[in-house]
Amino acid sequence: MQSKKSSAENSGTTAEQYKGFTAEERAAMKEHAQEQKKAAARRGSSRAEKAAAAERDVLAKIAEMPEADRVLAERIHDIITTAAPDLTPKLWYGMPAYARDGKVLCHFQSAGKFKTRYATLGFSDQAALDDGAVWPTAYGLKELTAADEERISEIVKKAVD
Repeated sequence: MQSKKSSAENSGTTAEQYKGFTAEERAAMKEHAQEQKKAAARRGSSRAEKAAAAERDVLAKIAEMPEADRVLAERIHDIITTAAPDLTPKLWYGMPAYARDGKVLCHFQSAGKFKTRYATLGFSDQAALDDGAVWPTAYGLKELTAADEERISEIVKKAVD
């Protein structure tokens, strides 16, 4: 007669299944904590000073990226700041992000950050991209043509409406 095993015995314990956060995820969380500390240290600064410091942080982070990611991130930064000048650049989990009223609307994630084969441009639920019952909220990026840049510009403009 076969003995019945509990579901935990059949599938292993929760501790055995859960491997925890990856090194990349832990690094992103640490970066986010540092970003929060920097933001707290800027309290009392003028809004313009805070915005300028946040943009410097974004540009410095972009400059640290491997060349392929850096080229994409620089173009994305230019496209977003031109298409939606009211968005504020800021770091978000160590990634360049663009916010409205302090809430991230979109962000760039380099391929190197999580060791993926392509970078992404992602949009939060703050973005006005709703189109029926299903719509994309992230786009994979390997390179950008002039047509791609125009398309991204239109998507960003739609997202801020």
